[in-house]
Amino acid sequence: MNPLAIDVQGLTKCYGGRTVVDHIALQVAPGRICGFLGPNGSGKTTTIRMLCGLLTPDGGSGTCLGHDIIAQAAAIKRQVGYMTQKFGLYDDLSIRQNLDFVARLFELPARRRSVDAALERLGLVDRQKQLAGTLSGGWKQRLALAACLIHEPRLLLLDEPTAGVDPKARRDFWDQIHALAAEGITVLVSTHYMDEAERCHELVYIAYGHILARGTEREIIAASQLKVWSIVPATEPKTAATPVNPAMDAIHIGTLVESLKSAQGVLSVAAFGHAVHVAGTDAVLLERALAPLKANPTLTLTSASANLEDVFISLIAKAPDNFASA
Repeated sequence: MNPLAIDVQGLTKCYGGRTVVDHIALQVAPGRICGFLGPNGSGKTTTIRMLCGLLTPDGGSGTCLGHDIIAQAAAIKRQVGYMTQKFGLYDDLSIRQNLDFVARLFELPARRRSVDAALERLGLVDRQKQLAGTLSGGWKQRLALAACLIHEPRLLLLDEPTAGVDPKARRDFWDQIHALAAEGITVLVSTHYMDEAERCHELVYIAYGHILARGTEREIIAASQLKVWSIVPATEPKTAATPVNPAMDAIHIGTLVESLKSAQGVLSVAAFGHAVHVAGTDAVLLERALAPLKANPTLTLTSASANLEDVFISLIAKAPDNFASA
């Protein structure tokens, strides 16, 4: 038996002569939460659909839950819960009716008991008669997760599951995901939120069909070897005649971001409130790009620690766009 829940190599998919997933290798152990990150169009959804048997790869091999991803795709589907980016249940059915429909699809022998358990698990009992179309984003998310879990899958594939929901609903959702992982369920979740990435056991960053980084948050930041500087406008007036103007600070920040984007040695520039983070891997070139700013009395420059957002913005800056000439 393969001890890995996901173990694929060379996974490839092409559309219209374009390779959207290019020889990806992915391994995830049981009970782990793996964050799948990357810009829109990077191949995350296509990869997820190949893993759960909805798409047949054009190349590659491997197993998902011990089943061959090509020859045994039907067996994989019955043991995977797949939550799509968009709400995929019926708006004109109630919560209970939607869950009963999913239970029928999986031909569950004790259908009523399974629906009752799903309602209880996700806190949906009091709303079970409410039409799905009248639910808020957070409650739709709960219903979608309940539908994913009703057949007791061993693997959850979640494609941007928290897009458009409020912070409390996101936190509640992640508490539930960690509880499921503690039960031994493996989770592969795609997200654009850095705070969610930090809650994953491990991360995989994909861009334009290629995996650019993988590991824990600490490992990915260390491997990037990024040098980061934080630039902030002076918080104190230089003279009594030049008071600090917050509106002018905002203009200053925007000007800084634009002026540094094309500087040699700079891989990423991002505004964080009143500060600008500038990152690069070549310390000499980065220092040269920042030298004029260090001499500016209206700015304060300090060395900073890289964070995940710095790393991922820098990675995408170095990655070739496979659709650039489309």
